[in-house]
Amino acid sequence: MTGPLVCVVDDDESVRESLPGLIKAFGFTVAAFSSAEEFLESNCIPQAGCLILDITMPGMSGPELQSELKRRHLKIPMVFITAKRDETVRASLLERGAVECLFKPFSAVELRGALKAAFRI
Repeated sequence: MTGPLVCVVDDDESVRESLPGLIKAFGFTVAAFSSAEEFLESNCIPQAGCLILDITMPGMSGPELQSELKRRHLKIPMVFITAKRDETVRASLLERGAVECLFKPFSAVELRGALKAAFRI
């Protein structure tokens, strides 16, 4: 591992293919998952330093994963990403403890800022 583990959870294959390279360039280790359920079944939960997750996914949504992790008393910083620009949803997620909610397409600068906030760098 080169840096803290960032887990990307998104049903969009293009996101799972493009984000890890960028996150690695920022100095982090990355694991990508196609669903919240896949992440929950993985052995990455104890090492996860931050989650970058889509709001809307088939099966368990990003906010539902957030609730499940809270139910398990796991405090993993979360950065939500979404293609639907909705400030009300963004405000709700931030109120529930998310570090950030980025609207797609977001810039590398925005992502780096969210990761810095998540890791309090």
